[in-house]
Amino acid sequence: MTEKLTAIVKIIRPLNFLITFISVILAVILCQPRSTPELNVFLAAFAASCALASGNILNDIYDIDIDKINKPFRPLPSGKIKIKNAYSLYLLLILFSIVLSFLVSEMTMIIVVISILLLFLYSKYLKRIPLVGNIIVAFLTGLVFIFGGVVVENPIAAIAPAVFAFLINLIREIVKDMEDVEGDSRAGVTTFPIRFGFKNSRLLIVILTILLILFTFFPFITNLYRIEFFILVMVVVNPILVYCLKLLFENKSDKNLKKVSNLLKLDMIIGLIAIYRGV
Repeated sequence: MTEKLTAIVKIIRPLNFLITFISVILAVILCQPRSTPELNVFLAAFAASCALASGNILNDIYDIDIDKINKPFRPLPSGKIKIKNAYSLYLLLILFSIVLSFLVSEMTMIIVVISILLLFLYSKYLKRIPLVGNIIVAFLTGLVFIFGGVVVENPIAAIAPAVFAFLINLIREIVKDMEDVEGDSRAGVTTFPIRFGFKNSRLLIVILTILLILFTFFPFITNLYRIEFFILVMVVVNPILVYCLKLLFENKSDKNLKKVSNLLKLDMIIGLIAIYRGV
């Protein structure tokens, strides 16, 4: 029983669940800095987290053959969870997310339903189209912040963190595809690194990273955020981005790519903290 519960927690990806939850609350704080989050905010955050968790489960179901090569320790390829049980959990999370978002407002429910449909299309079709799947995942990550803005009827204020989240996650998605080349090739999945090679993928990451670094100047130059944002970004966020590029040019081992992916996830968290400190 303990092993099965552990597997259920793993397939939901608790860290991603928590990051989504916190991101919605952070978006609300950014959009209404002088107010205290109410019950609706937490309901919306839980709804968004359940929706994205359901997408993670569906993705694992469709990727079971690939994960037998790339990630055999995951709950489905290891046999710790049966596919029918994974489907049941997927449907349960969808139900939770729709009901909870409806309790907040019709608009939040619409965004949740659109997200669920996009996650389905991603897992079923879009992830197999070079770069399109990566863009969808990054878009949904950024949409979390717009979602938080919608909850408090001020989505405009969430655009800057949404763009930051979009760009850094698009970079990370490409890095993850570079890491999974062997398994994706055997499964017949044509990702950007498989179609265009490691060097072109690295070049794309360099271009996106430069765009992201340039974008981090925008909120400060336009007086959107205070000096605290600029200090954290210049001292921590951007140096980590540059260090990730350095790692990519050192070698293309799976271990090194995994390190870059983890650093980018950490950098996103630090970036959000920088935005919070700058409001």
